[in-house]
Amino acid sequence: MNKINYVLGIDIGGSHITAAVLDMQQRNILKNTYSRDRVNPHGTTEQIIKTWCTTIKAAYKKADLTMGRLGIAMPGPFDYENGISYIAGNDKYAAFYGLNVKEMLASELQISSDEILMSNDASCFLAGEVFAGEAGNYDKLIGITLGTGLGSAVCSEGKITDANLWCSPFLDGIAEDYLSTRWFLKRYYELSGINILNVRELALLYDESPTVRKIFTEFSQNLGLFLEDFQQNNAAEAIVIGGNIANAANRFIPGVIRHLQSQHINCPIHISELNEDAALVGAAGCWAVQEKESVGKV
Repeated sequence: MNKINYVLGIDIGGSHITAAVLDMQQRNILKNTYSRDRVNPHGTTEQIIKTWCTTIKAAYKKADLTMGRLGIAMPGPFDYENGISYIAGNDKYAAFYGLNVKEMLASELQISSDEILMSNDASCFLAGEVFAGEAGNYDKLIGITLGTGLGSAVCSEGKITDANLWCSPFLDGIAEDYLSTRWFLKRYYELSGINILNVRELALLYDESPTVRKIFTEFSQNLGLFLEDFQQNNAAEAIVIGGNIANAANRFIPGVIRHLQSQHINCPIHISELNEDAALVGAAGCWAVQEKESVGKV
């Protein structure tokens, strides 16, 4: 195997790490290389780095490849180019604040830090959809991930940037207050007095519960308002939606489309094809963008 044709994509979440090897020519994941571990986000830097590196080594071993390039999707705030974490105050990875995570990983894996590319997780989601999904057919598009938090990214002629809209002013708070799992759980409790675990559990009650249908209608209105501004500010030709909440897309996307059409916005909405693989594929796919830019500078 020519290892230059393979890059390890890594998705680091608040409590887990997933890694898999991507075939850069075929633009698909080698399915037998998936490795996933739980991570204690409150652990010491040494404990967390060790868990991450165990998963990374396991994925490369499954592919029968020596350690090579890594593409890492990482939550922010983070100095991605230099590899320094500025994550603080949101109950995860506080031990890394101000430290060079890229150098720590390189040292533990005994590779050069030049072999590691780190990118924002929402940007990686959209990059994955562009690199290996239907989204590659558009020059200008926007992407969001709906889950524990709200991720947002913009793609303009192949260049993908983090839109960082989770904290943008929205209704009576910020966008993430209304477009995340916690909004669903809070709203269901307000209307029913019952605590529920997740959106998936809620979606299963859709047919039998008028309360649940009301909540999904409200969510579609909120999301429609948010996407209206996001689409218009970026003149997007299409919208890509991923994240765990997107698994219940049939419960809220029709309402979103109705809202957008009422504002004369008719661009297509694509639900993520790659699902949880999108960030992995995008993180690894960032190497293709890097190489293209390097060639352009020669």
